[in-house]
Amino acid sequence: MTAAMPATLHRLRQAVAKIEGQETDLCSGSPVLALGIRTVDALLQGGLAAASLHDIAPAAVRDVGAAAGFALALAARAAKSGGDTLCIQTDFAAIESGDVYGPGCDLFGLQSSRLLILKVSRPLDALWAMEEALKCRALASVIVELPHDGPLADLTATRRLTLAAREGGSFGFLLRHRPSSFTGSVETRWEVAAAPSRPDQFGGLGRTAFVLSLTKNRHGAAGRWPVVWNHHDRDFSALSFGVAEAAVDRPDRTLYSHAG
Repeated sequence: MTAAMPATLHRLRQAVAKIEGQETDLCSGSPVLALGIRTVDALLQGGLAAASLHDIAPAAVRDVGAAAGFALALAARAAKSGGDTLCIQTDFAAIESGDVYGPGCDLFGLQSSRLLILKVSRPLDALWAMEEALKCRALASVIVELPHDGPLADLTATRRLTLAAREGGSFGFLLRHRPSSFTGSVETRWEVAAAPSRPDQFGGLGRTAFVLSLTKNRHGAAGRWPVVWNHHDRDFSALSFGVAEAAVDRPDRTLYSHAG
């Protein structure tokens, strides 16, 4: 790689950002939402950029709940510095994945007293409501849930949402029920899968765990990480899976080593 390559790459990124309606200065030092994991935040240049749109989808159909949980966890982190969270859901999305449960959000780290829920009949209405809500500076984040791959949330629509997020300064989370094949003006794109968590000290259910796949990152490389959500501190930490070592003669007595 020649010395001119980084400068050329930077110019190309600025040109793409300008086309998609993003800030042309990609290193402007705007506020970010750190996930709390050093390797992930380093790739994101400190964390998720505020005043922008982020795309979240399940890795498989069975992971819709995990994708929703990741979106709510990010909203809980965004709300730590103040502001309300607005969840916009179509009627069909509620039928497919269920309604947002306030007491469950309290236990998950997102205060239901600061949570607003809006139900609409059509995806087009949901996107319009999100665009208007993103302009409101009283909101820390806005989540919109689309039951399909969201053909309406195309490049033009996501550019409008990005401009609205820039005006209001809040985080926009586009929650899809399956990964989209459409090009969109988003800062990051995530695919989320559920992961087995470690039991607590009493042998009960452990903390919520995800496998996060960053498939688009405007600021650098992509990656894949198993993480665990701490609902008390409202932050993430790296998760190490227990992996069985090679068995010799008694597979039921093999020791476990940790990877990751």
